[in-house]
Amino acid sequence: MHKLYSLIILFVYFGLAFNGVQGGTMVTGTVFCDQCKDGQVSMFDYPISGMKVTMVCPGEDGQMIMVDEGTTNMFGSYGMSFQGTPDLTNCFIGISNNNNGPGSSNTACGSSSGPPKSVRQMFSMFGMAMYNVDPLISQPAQPMSYCSTSSPPSTPIVTQPPPVSSGTPVSPSTPPNPPAPVFKLPPIPRLPPLPPMPPTPFLQEMACPYEYWMMPEYKCYWRAVNPDMTVALAFGPLAAEKYGRDMTLLEGLQGKGDPYRTLLREGVTSLLNSYNSINFSYNALEVVEHFNEALVGSKLSVLLTALRFKRANSGHGQIPCKLTSCH
Repeated sequence: MHKLYSLIILFVYFGLAFNGVQGGTMVTGTVFCDQCKDGQVSMFDYPISGMKVTMVCPGEDGQMIMVDEGTTNMFGSYGMSFQGTPDLTNCFIGISNNNNGPGSSNTACGSSSGPPKSVRQMFSMFGMAMYNVDPLISQPAQPMSYCSTSSPPSTPIVTQPPPVSSGTPVSPSTPPNPPAPVFKLPPIPRLPPLPPMPPTPFLQEMACPYEYWMMPEYKCYWRAVNPDMTVALAFGPLAAEKYGRDMTLLEGLQGKGDPYRTLLREGVTSLLNSYNSINFSYNALEVVEHFNEALVGSKLSVLLTALRFKRANSGHGQIPCKLTSCH
């Protein structure tokens, strides 16, 4: 978490130092499976991966139009990014209607969905903005058996007073208290199985060249970032100005020939290595710092930084790559 805040401060610093750089807007949220169909997120619910969500905003004529669509990751989270800082406070995000089509993996919890939720602004400064959406819910056809409520209380039984004999009057006896209702707790549900995790070399010395990170059999080692994440989001406003807002990290790994593309290729590789080995030559924050320092320096600085990254990614000829196939 400390590294995340440091990265934000770094990006803000460069944004202030170079007024020509434009910021961006990010919208995030999560989708849960409402197993009890009670319309809220509870201890029995879990996040859903692969769920499509749609953002709609009012157009010039007041009609709601779709502006973007996203898909949840393995943790049930999704993100949408926009250029500039548009006002999204009147927009809504809901679960798409095409989550139950052929080939969908959400049929077990995709019978119906909850209402769309409004987009709430978290902050907006220095040309950057962050919005958040309350959890969306998707529901199965029937609630799970362990979601049943407690049994109804028994009907209280009142004892009638004994008959009064002729002679001395007898006061009726006080009726006993009704028995307390019996509550039946639901059984503890079995948590959904976690996806298989690859063997981690995190505590070992490891460094892998860029060719390894382009191979599909090592895709499960992309930690904290993913191949479709933009270079602008990973490295900040200076990278957005130099490489554009649409270039992905996977596309950045394919650069060669040009010094700036070489810097990007080796910088992305170093970022991936830093997330997979605590003993890598640079941590993630240092990779971003050196990368941005090179962008504001001379072409010689770009070449030297790319060379340092390349040496670290090759393990300086002594540290091997310890990735194993994810399959």
